[in-house]
Amino acid sequence: MFFVPVSPAYAQSGPFSDFAGNWSGTGTLRPENGAAERIRCNATYRPSGQRDIDLQLRCASDSYNFDLIGQFTADGQNQISGRWTERSRSTGGTAVGNAQGDRLQLHIESGGFAADVVMLTRNKRQSVDIDSHGGGQVVKASITLNRN
Repeated sequence: MFFVPVSPAYAQSGPFSDFAGNWSGTGTLRPENGAAERIRCNATYRPSGQRDIDLQLRCASDSYNFDLIGQFTADGQNQISGRWTERSRSTGGTAVGNAQGDRLQLHIESGGFAADVVMLTRNKRQSVDIDSHGGGQVVKASITLNRN
């Protein structure tokens, strides 16, 4: 991948301070018109300063997968903006949101697609909830990741 490891010292403050590193875990994917499925995920977070981070989130179930990369920046009030790309579907767009304590909320969108993402990070555990709409389907995912 194109991410370059950065010293943990860069991530000691700011809204992304607990994210740095590699994470993996499982969860549940719920398509609008289908049965819930187990999903497996790997995430990599690379800080590029105290208020900037690159991420990659790859997840797969038996019938669904996504490969999301993004670059995000937080301002002094922890308002977040950035860009994302979902590589398996060749789509991408913008992200806006905010960080408060251990909770990060993002709204991501592009033409015909939108999703709300909520991440709670505590110690070496992160929960990720995704509620997406668009592309002719509604998909909800709940994922628990552990730092490797």
